[in-house]
Amino acid sequence: QVQLVESGGDLVQPGGSLRLSCVASGVTFHHYAIGWFRQVPGKEREGLACVSTSYGSILYADSKKGRFTATRDPAKNTLYLDINSLNPEDTGVYYCAADGPKGDAWVLLRCPEPRDYTFRGQGTQVTVSP
Repeated sequence: QVQLVESGGDLVQPGGSLRLSCVASGVTFHHYAIGWFRQVPGKEREGLACVSTSYGSILYADSKKGRFTATRDPAKNTLYLDINSLNPEDTGVYYCAADGPKGDAWVLLRCPEPRDYTFRGQGTQVTVSP
């Protein structure tokens, strides 16, 4: 069974940085896309980045390149999301999610839309405020 557990959300001041973590279980030996999306109050869910468990390639939503950096530690089955230069508009719940399992011929070409992920974690709250 796929389980995704996020952590790292916090209250930070504008201009600060955070590292979010997602420990994934149940996806080690299959083809999944694992990624991050967020829910900002009053806005639609927004995809941020994703990675293929098979190939390790990391993709970003175009508008998020630069401030958001996703990395993966396969040994720990953990996906990280580093966010820099936080501003109040980044306040929201950040989710780790997985889409799969995919077939052997599958290649990650783009991140799934937030609504298309098969599994998601409980989310971690990020609040940016002076």
